[in-house]
Amino acid sequence: MISLNNITKTFKNLEALKNLSIEIAEGEIYGLLGSNGAGKSTTINILLGFLNPNYGEAFINGINVTSEKYKARKNIGYIPENVNLYPYLTGIENLDYFCKLAGKSYNRENLKEILIECGLDFIAIDKKVNTYSKGMRQKVGIAIALAKEARVYLLDEPASGLDPLASTELSKILKELSKNGATILMASHDIFRIRETCNRIGILKNGELVKEMDTSNVTTKELENIYIEYMKD
Repeated sequence: MISLNNITKTFKNLEALKNLSIEIAEGEIYGLLGSNGAGKSTTINILLGFLNPNYGEAFINGINVTSEKYKARKNIGYIPENVNLYPYLTGIENLDYFCKLAGKSYNRENLKEILIECGLDFIAIDKKVNTYSKGMRQKVGIAIALAKEARVYLLDEPASGLDPLASTELSKILKELSKNGATILMASHDIFRIRETCNRIGILKNGELVKEMDTSNVTTKELENIYIEYMKD
């Protein structure tokens, strides 16, 4: 599970997060919805142990992400907005390399299956990544996170650069992971994708959690209207 307890993070005179508290249960997909600068990426970077909060504590499966960051990261699969890959390695070579870094070993057929499951075209698997579009690189990044077999997944604008079909495939993958007990935090400003994918949504504005709701209780249009009203104030 993911637990954020009264997290405050300040950069000089800017309070990026203000007493942020979120509890995400095992098997739940939680969507953190907000505009650019709302604090979504700061939240994820704290959970990854890249930033330390000024106040409060955060936990991944009961592990403190500040005092035991390396132990906590072993439980995490991370999908950023911009996936950094080795440009002169192929898609399958990148996946193999990052799997081995995580202590995972797959044969070539298994690696191919993971890439295809994540939407990468069969023909692209053995092409160098410097020939890939942003969307294709994103699919390799999703495959890397999936192959880690993590119990917690953190996603920062994961559908960026993906076409509608690939975005739908990503939603299916995340729902399947959650069925198998994975806990997922998905940060995005994509109202439709958040509504279609997540069990619960939190709206973040200027570092504060201003609204939480179950997706079963709100349509996409209603969510859009709620979001706009909060952004107006």
